[in-house]
Amino acid sequence: MDKIAALTEILTADPTNAFARYGLAMEHVSQGNTDTALTEFTALIQHSPDYVPAYQMSAQTLAKLGRTEEALDRLHHGIATANRTNNQHALAEMEALRDDLTT
Repeated sequence: MDKIAALTEILTADPTNAFARYGLAMEHVSQGNTDTALTEFTALIQHSPDYVPAYQMSAQTLAKLGRTEEALDRLHHGIATANRTNNQHALAEMEALRDDLTT
């Protein structure tokens, strides 16, 4: 069974499994299925709004696609979440990406 099938099976049993949803999104990114990955990141954020890596990686994906305004919006929410959850490492990385996108 491939990774996507295995993670999808886990999510069928538990749609709110943040780790599996993040893994599925990242697997889609690695396979070049960016639209599907972004859909999974969005679902993850809806189910687990404090899951900071979802904001960070979806913003990076959007930035790579040239969807700067969407990336900045995702970063705005991600930075607020990183501050709220005290995730200083992700906060610094998202602020750096935001700065790169706005200069």
